[in-house]
Formats: sequence, C-alpha cells, structure tokens
Amino acid sequence: MYKTSIVPFLQPLISLWRTWWRKQTPNRQDRFAFMAPLAAVVLFMAAITTAFWYLRYEELDREQEVVHRDVEYAQQRMRLRLLDKQEQVMRLARDITDGGTNQKTFNTEAKAVLIQSLEMARLTWVDPALRIQATYTTPSSNSTQTLLTGQVIANSETMHAFQLARELHQPVYSHPVLEKNPTKTAYAYLQLHVPMYNRGKFEGVIIAEYSMEGMLRFAVPSEVAERYAVSLRDASNKVLAGQANSSKPKVTEVLPWLFRTNEYEVPITPVGYELTLHAQAYRTSNGLVGNGVFWLVAVLSAMTAWMLIGTWRHTRRRVQVQQALVAETNFRRAMENSILTGMRAMDLKGRITYVNAAFCQMTGWTEEELVGRVPPFPYWPDEDRETLEEKLAQELQGETTSSGFQVRVKRRSGEVFDARLYVSPLIDARGQQTGWMTSMTDITEPNRVREQLSAAHDRFTTVLEGLDASVSVAPLGSKELLFANKLYRQWFASTTQGHLNLVSQAGQPRTMSASEAADDDGQDQDDGLMGLPTEGMTETKSENAEIYLPELGKWLEVRSRYLNWVDGRLAQMVIASDITARRQAEEQAQVQAERAQSASRLITMGEMASSVAHELNQPLTAINNYCSGMVSRIKANNLSEEDLLKALEKTAHQAQRAGQIIQRIRSFVKRSEPNRTPSDVAAMVIEAVELAGIEMRRRQVRLSQVVAARLPAVNVDPILIEQVLVNLMRNAAESIDLAQRPLTQRDVELKVLPRQEEGHPVIEFSVTDTGRGLAPEVMERLFEAFFSTKSEGMGIGLNLCRSIVESHQGRMKAENLYNADEITGCRFSFWIPVR
Repeated sequence: MYKTSIVPFLQPLISLWRTWWRKQTPNRQDRFAFMAPLAAVVLFMAAITTAFWYLRYEELDREQEVVHRDVEYAQQRMRLRLLDKQEQVMRLARDITDGGTNQKTFNTEAKAVLIQSLEMARLTWVDPALRIQATYTTPSSNSTQTLLTGQVIANSETMHAFQLARELHQPVYSHPVLEKNPTKTAYAYLQLHVPMYNRGKFEGVIIAEYSMEGMLRFAVPSEVAERYAVSLRDASNKVLAGQANSSKPKVTEVLPWLFRTNEYEVPITPVGYELTLHAQAYRTSNGLVGNGVFWLVAVLSAMTAWMLIGTWRHTRRRVQVQQALVAETNFRRAMENSILTGMRAMDLKGRITYVNAAFCQMTGWTEEELVGRVPPFPYWPDEDRETLEEKLAQELQGETTSSGFQVRVKRRSGEVFDARLYVSPLIDARGQQTGWMTSMTDITEPNRVREQLSAAHDRFTTVLEGLDASVSVAPLGSKELLFANKLYRQWFASTTQGHLNLVSQAGQPRTMSASEAADDDGQDQDDGLMGLPTEGMTETKSENAEIYLPELGKWLEVRSRYLNWVDGRLAQMVIASDITARRQAEEQAQVQAERAQSASRLITMGEMASSVAHELNQPLTAINNYCSGMVSRIKANNLSEEDLLKALEKTAHQAQRAGQIIQRIRSFVKRSEPNRTPSDVAAMVIEAVELAGIEMRRRQVRLSQVVAARLPAVNVDPILIEQVLVNLMRNAAESIDLAQRPLTQRDVELKVLPRQEEGHPVIEFSVTDTGRGLAPEVMERLFEAFFSTKSEGMGIGLNLCRSIVESHQGRMKAENLYNADEITGCRFSFWIPVR
C-alpha cells in the first residue's frame, strides 16, 4: 500500500469551505439545517466511493501477489541455468589446466558448449597477460567486438573483471555492458570470468560472454514471457533487453496512489544487484469501469445524490431568505438608532405614535412617556406655547415649507436649545396618508459657529482694510472683482482695471527654453502652481515684481498667487505694496556706491602718482632730447631732411606713448554710468596689466600672465573689473615690497582660466604673490569696510572689490600659500559667471 497522506493537500480546501460555511450560516441552528442534506450527500458518496475503492484494491493486491510469484519463479529458473552454464565453463577451464585441451582443440570444445548454451555468444581463452590464446564466437552473435588470437584485451570492464577473478580465485561476473554496433542497434552482454590455476599458479581465465537477448529468450520460462512484459535492466534501471514498460505520469511523483502498475523486479542472484529481472503484467481485466454492476450502482447513486442536492439547495435558499430578512431588520434598527436626527411620527389628530432614540436623547423624555401624548407636549417651552400651537396647526393642515422652520425646545432638565423641524406626510402601503413624520435637528452648535464665523469675518475684514498694501482678488478670465480692500479702492476705485494692470505689468507671458525648464525642475521639485491650467495662463516670475505706475507716481512691489475662491472658482490674489521710499533710498545708495568706486580709482591713481610721473617722464625726456638735438643741428646747418624726418617720427612716437598713458589713466578714473556689456576678457586683462605694470616696474616686481585662449565674453562693466584687477595686483606688489624679497623671488602671477562652479561655467581671475601672506586675525576681517593693515590706508579697497564682484553675481576669496609650515605667499581670486 502507498502510505502517502492526502491530508496536507486537502487542508486549503477545508479552510476555504469552513470560511464560506460560517458566512452562509452565522448561527448554530442555521448551520444544522444548512448542513444536514449536504452531509447526507457527502456521506453517501463517500460510502459508495470507499466500497468501490476497496474492491478495486483487493483485486490489484491479488494480481500483485501473482506477479511476485511468477517473477520469483522466473528468477529461480534463470539462476539455475546460469549456474549450470558456469559449471560447464569451469569444466572447460579444468581441462585446459590439466592439459586435456589445447589451443587446437579449444574451438571444438567451445563450439560444443555454445551449442548447448544458446544464451552464450562467445568463449575466449585469455592468458595472464590478457592476450587471447583462443576464442570462438557463435555465427548469430551481434557483438561489436572482433577478437583475434594473440590480441591483447584493452576493454576496461573486461580488465576489471579479469583482475577481480584473479584476486578472488573464483568465477566473477562483470557489470552488464550496453554497446552500439555499426547498424545503430544496441547490443548488451554480460561476461563470466573463470580463473585457471595449476598448482597455485595463475594461468589465465576463460571468458564466457552472455547475450542479454539470449538470456531473456532462453532462460525465462515461456509461460512467464507470454503473460508479462519482461526485461533485463542494469543498476540504473536502463533496459538491456526485453520490452520497456510505459513511463508513469508525472503526477505519480506527488500522488503515487493514483496510478498503481502491476509490476515487480528482482535481482539475478549469481550476477548480483547489477542485473535485475523486471516484469509488468499485461492488462487482462476490464476493472470496475467495464463492470455492469458498477454502472448500475453509479446511476442509482447519482440519482440519490441529485435528490439530496435538490433538498440541500432548497434548504439553503430558505436559510438565505431568513438571513436576509434578519439582516435587513437589524440594519434598519441600527440605522434608526445611530442617526443624530430626531424622528417623530404623529397621526392626523396630532397624537405622537413614534419617536426614535435620538429624539428621546434630545428632549430627555423616554419613548413610553412621549408615545400617545397630545398637545401641548412636555418639551414645549412655556413662553413659546402659543407660537408652537400655531406651528402645529399649520403642520397638521399641511402648510409647511421644504426648508423647515426653527423653534426652541425644552429638555427635561429645563435647558432650552434651538432646533429645526422638517415635516413630510406619512404614507402607508396603500398610498393613504396616516399622519405626519417630523425630523428634528439640534442647530445650537451651528448657530454658535455661524456667529463666531461672522465675528471672525468682521475682524479679518478690519485687518485687511487697515493694511498699508493694496489687496485685490479677481477670477481668471473675468472682469468681476471679488474683493478689494480700502487702499485698493483709494488707488484704483472699485473696478478690476487696476488689478489687471498690476498683473499685466508684473508678469509678462514668456516661453521658457529647454535649459531654463531643466534648471527650474532641478531647483524646485515642488510646484506651487500644481493643478492649475497650463495653457492660456500668464506666467509670472517666482520673485516679487517691482513696477512703476505713472498715474500714481509710485513704485509698487507686486506679489500674486492663485487660490480657490469660496464658490470653487480659480482666482488670483494680487498684493501691491508702496515701495517708493525704498526705491529712492536704493537709488541714493547706488549713487553713493558709484561715487565710492570713482573715488577709489582716484585714490589708486593718487597712490600711483609717483609711478605715473616716472612713467611719463621717460617719453617727455625723450621728446626734449629729440627737440634739443634738432635745434642744435639746424643752427649748425648740419641736419638733412631725412634726418629731420626720422627725428620728428621718433618725437611723435614718444608723444603718442605719453598720450596713451594719460588716456588710459583718464579712462580709468573718470566717472561714468554703470554699463554692463558683453566684454572681452583678454582686452580687460591687457588694460589692467598696463595700469598695474607702472607700479610693478617701480617696485621691481615681475608679472607673469596665464590667460586661456578663446575665453567666452562676460556681461560686465569692464572699468569695474579692471579696477578690481589693478587693486589686487597693486596689493600683491606692495606685499612683496614690504616682505623685502630678493629680486629672484619678486614675482606676481595673474591667471585667467575657465572652470565650473556648481555646474555652471565661470571665468576665474587669480593673483598670486610671494609676500608674507595674511595673519589669521587679518584674514577674518579682510573684507570689512574701513579695516586696513596700511598706516595710510582707508580700508575700502578690498571691501569695494568684493562688492563689485558680488554685484556681478560672482564671489571673491583669499588664501595663504604654504611650503610645509612656512607661508610663501598669498592668492586672491574671484570668478564671474559666463551667463
């Protein structure tokens, strides 16, 4: 019997059935009425199925016993036959060792043995060196090997069995071997190795080769072969000879009891477990399916089951109807008890016939105390009795409105609250009016909230009216003004024209480029206008817009946002603040900054006055010398026209050089309006180097430049950037001079290179000197206004330089340069964005 349990496979089905059953039958009585017919059907079908299964199992068990007996009988016959053939081969081996058989007579005796043993295919005499002395093969052999006298055997299986027989001194069977012959048909054989010993000396073996097909044909009894599909198989269940039974379905690996095949196998004793005899019975009986009694009982069982299922379905429908009725009743009762609205029913004469729990809870009177009462009712306040009697008379006459009416109700404790009553006629199943149904809602809290909201609205309106900013709200696509505070009405009256003018001037429609959209996505992942329409809407900048209104003569800061109005419409709120005073202060500050920049340049030129004078002295001295020489030579009549022309050209060149120096200084120091234009970086560097070079030459400082090629243009004021570069290079030369560096170490390096700053392209300017650097306390206050390390300094140079750089959206920094722990110089650098 198969011992595999089917309970684990039925557990999920049992759980599903249990859950469905409890939903269908919530109480025990319904479960019994629901399950009784179904249990009868299940028990009846289980009994019939068990009876047929038991009969079938008994039949299969008897057939299995017959198969076992027949296979054991066939195995015994095959074992006796193999032992008999083994004895014949052993006699042949003894004849060889005794000298009675030699190589010439071996074939004759081997032929005689093979004629008597049809399952044998070959006899071979092998000496101790595995060399064939003699061999004889039956003509009907299908062997793929051709053995010749004198040939050395190299087959691994044969060599293994040969060595084992030599060591054990007794006959040994090899493992079954399956080979393919040239005709692509399988040939299986088994070898018997009988060792030969003469007075303890090993003289070789006699190899008897058995054909598996021959063993199956001549060793298995014919009566067994007729009744079963018999086959010989090796240890891996591979068929060596005979018929292979059909493979079992995959489901038998999980449920082996579904398909039971009547088969049996047993090992062949002389050979061992390497060779087994397998037999499977042919099906001869029709089984239960072909039995007429089976079909008769099956039909009667189906009819019985059908009647039981019909009874079960009827019972189930009845139980379901009862459950639906109970559920509907409970639902209506629960809904009636859970609502917060009081319900009261009266007949046509005004007598109370029904009140719900909420009505009783509101009034404080019980249902028994209210049902059957007639006016005046106990929950009427004494001071409102006449008014309530009039309302009741109108109610009984049907003179009510759908919006209801508000009354005061007195609780049992004497407390009075506000309520709203809604009256509707009460119609029975025949369509006749039997009374009136009144619903009562406590509106004390809504009235209190409404009063608070009204007060809050008044306070909010007062705050908005007192703001010093204009506030207006208007719906999109409409000229309606939803709200305007006092200042808006003073500026623009009560029309939407001022609101629309502010929106149109503060935010103009524009189309964002792909790069701007990418930047915007990267900087702000949360869209404040999410959900708003994307077409036909004015796009406004995220920062506050500042506009000037000539009709008011004011500068206004305009802020706007979208909101949902109380009626659900999308509206735009605009807040405009008067910033005229702030703008005037900013303009004055800008003028002061420009004056400070101009003064700084004048101070720089004043500090460089001696250097400039020295620089101008050279061309002026050269002019004086040229003129004096020409006068002397003219007086001496020793000047030709050609020499005069050369002297005049040199004089003009020196005058031009002096003029360029004066013009460069004049352009640097003159006051002008800030003018930011796309400027060439290389040209700005050349102008700054020419001006700073005057000071550096006076202080004997070398200047080296590293300017990248093909630098992009930057949108700057070139005079201001030149001022920053001149100040930094002058400070570097002064630092080297104060450090008293030798001539070989008096170097200033100017680098102008492109780089990336937070993913954006910038141009970096750096000035590196070989001075003494900056002390830590100086580094902390380096860019403070009016802080200076020079005795005659004003402390506005570096502060002004940083202000200029930051006004161009750039940054400036300073750092010391070190060689180990020694300060070897200082580097000032700043960058300007390309865009």
